[in-house]
Amino acid sequence: MREMSEERDVIRGKLKQIVFRNDDNGYTVARFIVDDLQQRQVTITGYLPVFSEDALMELSGSYVDHPRYGMQFQVETFHRVMPDDEDSLIRFLSGPLFEGIGKKYAETIVAALGKDAIHRIKNDPTVLDSVPKMTSKRRTAILEGLKESDDDLENLIQFFVAHGLGMRNVMKLERIYGKEAVEKIQENPYRMVDEVDGIGFATADKVAMSLGFELEDPRRLEAAMVALVDQMNMQSGDTFVNREGLAHQMKRQCAGLTYDFDELLESLLLQRRLVEEEGRIYHVDQYDAEVQIAQFLTLFPFEELEPVDPETLQFELDALQEKLAITYDQAQLDAIHTFFKHDAMILTGGPGTGKTTVVRALTALFKKLYPYQRIACCAPTGRAAKRLAELTETDTFTIHSLLGWDLESNTFTKTEQDPLIVDLLIIDEFSMVDSWLFAALCKASVHVKKLCIIGDEDQLPSVRCGCVLKDLITSELFPLVRLERIFRQSEGSDVITLAHQIRQGQTEELDCHGDVAFFPVGLYEIKDQVINVVQSALNKGYDIQDIQVLASKYNGPAGIDRLNAALQQCLNPPEKGKREWKAGYRTFREGDKILQLKNQPDDDVYNGDIGMLVEIVYANEDEAGKNRLIVDFEGIPVEYTSDNLLNISHAYCISVHKSQGSEYPIVIMPVVRDYGIMLQRRLIYTGVTRAKKSLVLLGEKDALIRGIASQEHHLRSTTLTQRITAMLNPEF
Repeated sequence: MREMSEERDVIRGKLKQIVFRNDDNGYTVARFIVDDLQQRQVTITGYLPVFSEDALMELSGSYVDHPRYGMQFQVETFHRVMPDDEDSLIRFLSGPLFEGIGKKYAETIVAALGKDAIHRIKNDPTVLDSVPKMTSKRRTAILEGLKESDDDLENLIQFFVAHGLGMRNVMKLERIYGKEAVEKIQENPYRMVDEVDGIGFATADKVAMSLGFELEDPRRLEAAMVALVDQMNMQSGDTFVNREGLAHQMKRQCAGLTYDFDELLESLLLQRRLVEEEGRIYHVDQYDAEVQIAQFLTLFPFEELEPVDPETLQFELDALQEKLAITYDQAQLDAIHTFFKHDAMILTGGPGTGKTTVVRALTALFKKLYPYQRIACCAPTGRAAKRLAELTETDTFTIHSLLGWDLESNTFTKTEQDPLIVDLLIIDEFSMVDSWLFAALCKASVHVKKLCIIGDEDQLPSVRCGCVLKDLITSELFPLVRLERIFRQSEGSDVITLAHQIRQGQTEELDCHGDVAFFPVGLYEIKDQVINVVQSALNKGYDIQDIQVLASKYNGPAGIDRLNAALQQCLNPPEKGKREWKAGYRTFREGDKILQLKNQPDDDVYNGDIGMLVEIVYANEDEAGKNRLIVDFEGIPVEYTSDNLLNISHAYCISVHKSQGSEYPIVIMPVVRDYGIMLQRRLIYTGVTRAKKSLVLLGEKDALIRGIASQEHHLRSTTLTQRITAMLNPEF
């Protein structure tokens, strides 16, 4: 095993051409001429300010062989280099910064003051008096030019790096605050929590402590309370907290500090960082999200499509059934007619109930009946979006990519000001969509004329706050079509039968036969039995990508971490010539199955995508200077270094939550008492329904029965349904 040190390279030169620049975060790709004998050109990348082309810069970083774009120099730090030879000094002093100072007079300055002319002028401007033919106008031009050439951003970087911030966050601060960044953050570092995405309370507090702020500073306590509300929401999935609960948690977090809870809360309400409503305390983002959704849906649509002639619809429907050699049952026909009769519809149902068949019919008929109208299909995950694209033969996106998500600012380019140009919007796997994301989609959908929401109401709710699908169904705002009849009689139908038993809470005579197997195994035998089942499937000709192990928690004898390590050792053991890289407690090895943990839209990979680690490049092997992993996501190569290694993990075993929106030919799922309160009906149901062909459950039968009988331990608290009702009936 090898672990190589990573050393920085340094290059000096001038900018030649900007190839790409993101003005929101400063990320830049540019051509750079290195100041050496060859005057070679290199491509540089990094979070950089706009350099003038005549500025001599020194860049520190490392060379990286990008899998798509070849060798690049990744910039980590930089600073402007003042010219220190006569020719460079003359070019600098006769440049655009120094109005009225031509080449000849620049030569006069250098002749009079020597090679350290700039240093001498900065230290003592009166040395200009010794330069022949110096005028007040020339003096002013020289001093103002030198002042402008002082790199404010370089000083800003030095300040924030000294206080624990990295380049990426420094560029965010420079973009948001400009030249006043240092002054504003020195005055109140806690403003970063609200104003700079990606900087939370802990980071701001670290800067504040470094600056000498007091523990009981009101700005610190206010930021702590806002962060606490957000944290409580994320832990519970609720969109608000109650006043008493917040006071209790604040007392625990700020133990030993003196503060007035009511006074702090009142200040935050006046600033509208928190919102109070009938004793409920909302983070302003959650409050605004609920209001945005309710307002949009109660007024929807803002534009209408021409209604479809019923006879024309029936003619096209008959033709489609004949073409596909299919006869829709009454519930499916009701869904189709409801879709064309109403502006919006919710379609729900478990696996095998024909949702796929209905969606294919809806899109095919819409294209026939509205040939000039635009359709966009979207889903929360990349895998779900790909499946939807294959199904509908329509442009399909993740919700984030449809809205033009910017990773750096966590904002969307598609908004009310630049809305989606779409007539029909179909959203699949809607149970995974949280309040904030759906609110953003609503903002950008003012031109949408027809909306179809598809989801399984019995699956796990969104990871983030809210339970939007449940709230919309409860509100009865839109027609709901619930498909219940099981159609699938082919391979995997036993999985569907079991899924519906779980959905209905049936625990007697569970159907574990055919495509479903249950192996009674003790907690400490889970690991070995999982390996046996996986090995058996591989021996039958399945590929490792066809087999997915799902678990309910990360630690413990049957946890994700333990199973990943054991499966890697069995399926991809160390071999001579096979490269590996140890990162913390994990060892990445060529041939590993890899899970993407976060969206990386620039690389076209998204949370939940699974790929193969195809190559490891060590730091000392070429000009790169960094250890690198290359992962192939179904033909898309993506590179990882220590900078973004947290975005991936092993995928031999993943959580049920991470599997949502995906399907696998074979699912293996341990079910043991050790999973505790995590083991409940929605989680088991969600895991079971990931299996397309075969399902293997192993563990303790009583744990499975107890889990199926266990409803959610915490029903999420939201007020979206009440808002919709209030807006529809304002006098109520």
